[in-house]
Amino acid sequence: MSFLLTEDHLQIRDLVRRIAREKVAPRAAEIDRTAEYPQDMYDLLQQLGLFALPFPDRYGGSNSMVSSCLAIEELGRVCYNTAYLLLLQWVPFGAILAGGTEEQRDRFLPGLAAGELRGAIASTEPQSGSDVAGIKTRAITVPGGYKMTGSKIWCTNSHVANFVLVAAKTEDGKDKSSIGLFIVERGTKGFEVGRKEDKMGARGVATCSLFFDDAFVPANNVLGDSGKGFKLVMETFNKSRPLIGARGVGLAQGATDLASEFVMNRQAFGKKISDFQGVRWMLADMAMQTEAARNMVYKAAAMVDAGIPLDQLASIAAMSKCFATDTAMKVATDAVQLFGAAGISNEYPINRYFRDAKVLQIIEGTNQIQRNIIADQLLGRAAR
Repeated sequence: MSFLLTEDHLQIRDLVRRIAREKVAPRAAEIDRTAEYPQDMYDLLQQLGLFALPFPDRYGGSNSMVSSCLAIEELGRVCYNTAYLLLLQWVPFGAILAGGTEEQRDRFLPGLAAGELRGAIASTEPQSGSDVAGIKTRAITVPGGYKMTGSKIWCTNSHVANFVLVAAKTEDGKDKSSIGLFIVERGTKGFEVGRKEDKMGARGVATCSLFFDDAFVPANNVLGDSGKGFKLVMETFNKSRPLIGARGVGLAQGATDLASEFVMNRQAFGKKISDFQGVRWMLADMAMQTEAARNMVYKAAAMVDAGIPLDQLASIAAMSKCFATDTAMKVATDAVQLFGAAGISNEYPINRYFRDAKVLQIIEGTNQIQRNIIADQLLGRAAR
């Protein structure tokens, strides 16, 4: 499949690259240090009209996953947290676009596209982790809708979200066919957002626990058909995985940029550090690994744009997320090594890249889960 960049792709890439260098990069270290939500960066992305980028013209977007990956990569090259702001807007948007009624789309999508609404998605629970089918949060039918009881963890963006998409089992369901996806709006009685986690990386956008104590969800806030919530969550995650991969590519490229600049400006034993063959080979490996990850991510993104069925997309989407984020960790680790003692100092930005890279290997389905998806496709699900 061809995924050569078009003129439109290049224009988006160059615009975001310039903005990233001029506006975003100077803020990145402070966002990480203070762990405060970067409202100024959110406002910047809103002004640029980037929140609708992956979606149809109707919402002001380019309808292009490739363009969206380019934007994520360029922002992630200088600031993990600012790139994350886009993804956090796009995942709930994609879920409502895919499974929502026309009324739900009209109610939520224009606001998300304009940046006037913010969303979040909550599936992870303390006892089940990446096992969406194992969730215990319940939504019991009552007149006019559902009463939800249970809890979620690691829900990023929930502290500012106008609504959260929550996966819950209906009635006494015990398997994935009973899972529904519910739109729980801020201010709902019985719905509480817990404290912010003190995280190693991804510090600029808070991650919180959620608690539901007979929280009422009206019937018109059920997303998709009854019993289709699990499938909708999985489809949403599959289609968004190239975006996670693009964050890995951006981080790896940024770490390579920093390491290259550092070794060219340092000397040892009477010569530039960049003249030592061992150092040059490390940088060459970092560049090759990053380029390989980039090609895998953009192939997956092009498959999404081409409408490739999910049963064919799932494996390559998992590969792109897994390989690119493993690459980000490997490249960031090598970059820290090239910085030497400076690499473990908070005074140098490579420290931040190292911490953020580890987060990418865990979120949106751990890389062990991605390998299970790949093996299922390779061997056939009957082999499980």
